[in-house]
Amino acid sequence: MSADDGETAELRTALLRLRRGTGLPVAFGGLLDGPGQVRIGELSGTGTRALQGLAISSGNGLGGKAVALSRPCAVTDYHVSRHISHEYDAAVAAEGLRSVLAVPVVVRRRVRGVLYGALRAAQPLGDRTLTAAVAAARDVEQALLVRDEVRSLLAAAREPVAGPADPGAPGAVADPGAWERVREAHAALRALAPRVVDAALRAELLSVCGRLESAVTIPDRTGTRPVALAPREVDVLSCVAAGVTNAAAADRLGLRPETVKGYLRSAMRKLGAHTRLEAVVAARRAGLLP
Repeated sequence: MSADDGETAELRTALLRLRRGTGLPVAFGGLLDGPGQVRIGELSGTGTRALQGLAISSGNGLGGKAVALSRPCAVTDYHVSRHISHEYDAAVAAEGLRSVLAVPVVVRRRVRGVLYGALRAAQPLGDRTLTAAVAAARDVEQALLVRDEVRSLLAAAREPVAGPADPGAPGAVADPGAWERVREAHAALRALAPRVVDAALRAELLSVCGRLESAVTIPDRTGTRPVALAPREVDVLSCVAAGVTNAAAADRLGLRPETVKGYLRSAMRKLGAHTRLEAVVAARRAGLLP
């Protein structure tokens, strides 16, 4: 699989973070470009283009060793190290690199890329440097994990859903369980949205949420004015509708439990609801939840 623009942006940001966190002048890296192969696609602090586009095979060189072992690796002097193979010496020499570390990006036990940091002098890279490099790689891992979850949920959400939910109404859902799965996907998408850095992907995610919210709307025959909720209030109600506790909603949304309670109280007040269940029902009637 090839990296998309959003993944490339995540990698570029991580390399800058790696340089700031480690103090290393050079950083570079790449994401999976085929079975067992990572292609160097991003450079930061380099003086040449020698490393650009280099295809790193599993087991070869320092990065290939990190891929094969699924753990960070480092050498004090790349060119004379006996612990790695030397297929890429020419590119490394052209950039003048000596001390190099490589940290694999691992998502769900699968290597998805490698981050490198390097010095142009042969000197040991300490534990603090390695720890900072690993932290940068973990940021990429979390970003890729979120993107994977979003893609999966978007694929599920694009499946046609019948509506509305009133029994006996035209197009009523024949399988209530299927609609509950859609509601769970909606809640998960709402929770993931704030964690998505890629603006285009986040916009698509929220657009799908909107379609899900309007796919099945129980007609409101009361004639009351539409209710407007803040995005975070809808996020919290989505979690409540999925049956999670305030503590679980806080963990899912990256908020404090007290903040979740505050959003929930505000939403209930706007919806004229006295209980969590009443709030969910009112939100669904208002077309704010699927």
